[in-house]
Amino acid sequence: MFLTILSGLAHSADLAKPNFVIIYIDDLGYADIGPFGATKQKTPNLDRMAREGMKLTSFYAAPVCSVSRAQLLTGCYGARISVPAVFFPGNANGLNPAERTIAEHLKDKGYATACVGKWHLGDQPEFLPTKQGFDRYFGIPYSNDMQRKAVGGTEKVSPLLRDDKVAEFLTDEQQSRIVERYTEEATRFLRDSQDQPFFLYLPHSAVHTPIWPGEAFRGKSSNGRFGDWVEEVDWSVGKILDTLRDLKLDEKTLVIFTSDNGPWLVKGSDGGSALPLRGGKGSTWEGGVRVPTIARWPGKIKAGSVCDSVAGTIDMLPTFVELAGGAVSSKNIAETIIDGRDISKLLLGQSTQSPREAHYYFSGYNLQAVRQGPWKLAIATQPETMGKGVESDAGKNPRLYNLDEEIHEQTNLADKHPEMVAKLLSLAEKMDAEIGGKNPSSRRPAGEVANPKTLYPMADSAPNGNALKSNTATKSVSLADLSIGAATQSDRVPQVGGQPFTVSCKVETDQRDIILIAHGGLSAGYALHLRDGRVVFVVRYGNGDNLAEIVSPTPILGNTKITASLAADHVLTLSVNDKVVAQKKGVAFVPRQPAEDFCLGHDNEKPVAIYSAKEPFKGQIKELKITSP
Repeated sequence: MFLTILSGLAHSADLAKPNFVIIYIDDLGYADIGPFGATKQKTPNLDRMAREGMKLTSFYAAPVCSVSRAQLLTGCYGARISVPAVFFPGNANGLNPAERTIAEHLKDKGYATACVGKWHLGDQPEFLPTKQGFDRYFGIPYSNDMQRKAVGGTEKVSPLLRDDKVAEFLTDEQQSRIVERYTEEATRFLRDSQDQPFFLYLPHSAVHTPIWPGEAFRGKSSNGRFGDWVEEVDWSVGKILDTLRDLKLDEKTLVIFTSDNGPWLVKGSDGGSALPLRGGKGSTWEGGVRVPTIARWPGKIKAGSVCDSVAGTIDMLPTFVELAGGAVSSKNIAETIIDGRDISKLLLGQSTQSPREAHYYFSGYNLQAVRQGPWKLAIATQPETMGKGVESDAGKNPRLYNLDEEIHEQTNLADKHPEMVAKLLSLAEKMDAEIGGKNPSSRRPAGEVANPKTLYPMADSAPNGNALKSNTATKSVSLADLSIGAATQSDRVPQVGGQPFTVSCKVETDQRDIILIAHGGLSAGYALHLRDGRVVFVVRYGNGDNLAEIVSPTPILGNTKITASLAADHVLTLSVNDKVVAQKKGVAFVPRQPAEDFCLGHDNEKPVAIYSAKEPFKGQIKELKITSP
């Protein structure tokens, strides 16, 4: 009898706990949905969600996806938990299992948990969702543009996982059903879990490039295939909301819709819009990190409300845990510190004050800006967006902006408000000492495995930089035959991963800030570019600040021969017209053959370096060679 009563009380307590759903879109810009100003693509379900809930107009993520996802799930800035940049297939690092995720906290409170969609926090078995608090997982474990050929295969594919096993391989064309399949899996979980509290994390692969809207949505919008895919995402949101209503769980479920970062502007018509914000994905301008966000909880969140208080993905963990009846304190968080705060009073209309003292804008481990109230202080040079350089007004630091008066960050008010500059600088210096730079006092380690492997044997390259054997031959390209603006697959150019190499070419241009050669991305690669006319050779051997750079002491003039090398002892050497002009001891080789395209005169994907280039290359690049022992 007593046990029966206890069991009944426990069941009643479970019934009182709210459910949680996070719908997380990839590369969706601030102005890409109707409630935030989109007109070329229609989003009736998100329009309805905003009418029935709350728009959060100062809600922040991170500049790139892995960092953003780590922040959401742990309540910590990426710099605190050693997630500074994007994880690639076969990386040794991932989200440390010692960190306690939202799923782990809620699982301890009796919640069913599921992750459906893009994970991107490490693809080693130790880092996958089922080892991080989720009962089940279904999805592509990283970005949908990280396709590789499997050994013996003829097409690049993305792995689709069921829990921790590869269930099938998807070609690009087959990605056109990924929103539909994620939605089917997510609604199945909702139905399966309706009799207990649940947490559904639905991080869509859309609308990251390559853009693959489902057949039923192609040509439906007035914004090309990008708009078509946004409309399919809106359809998916409608399916989630309809399922909750059909299960009579509407008033018991807090649904959050948001994005992982701003739009990938250099993708043109395949990218989105952050207007009226400045910048895009990869930057710490508002357009790179402020994302369109809607919260809906009928009967709890006031319909049609708007909140402009500062909040963000790092606040989801403490908010959900508190609403579930738990407590977030130094006693139950790994290594004692999280950065997020409970924003339930904002959501429930009980307060208009952000519970955080400030918001910090990190790019990798580099703290670039801090916001308190309407005031944002930029303390570092900020590129406009991933793949683009720095505008002339972004070179002066510090820069102070009033975001209430000028949301697009144009007018530097630092000279007029020195007291606010001093106040925000003090906050920034404290946080930078804690988790920024090279010698932080409170940074926790990333997860790391000794012998990383990819989820399937890849034909292009192995994580250690050695080429894997393939049953199909890859035809190499003659570098001398490439034209300016060309991009060619990585496996068609000489191997540089894990070994010394030399790049040489002859350059003739009148431009002073331009990309010459780029091969790689955010974790591995190399580049040659001009900065104020000086030659810059960059070798990237890891995420974030893990790169080495040497610069010629004087600008080049006229037809110039450039030779840049990374030696066996990791020394970087730069020669101009066969004369050594700079040398520097590096740290490591490029860890693997870069997965991204080799680009001549531009960088078409995730940038290897921070370029000052503002326009396409004009001139000649001749006699290009890449050699290795």
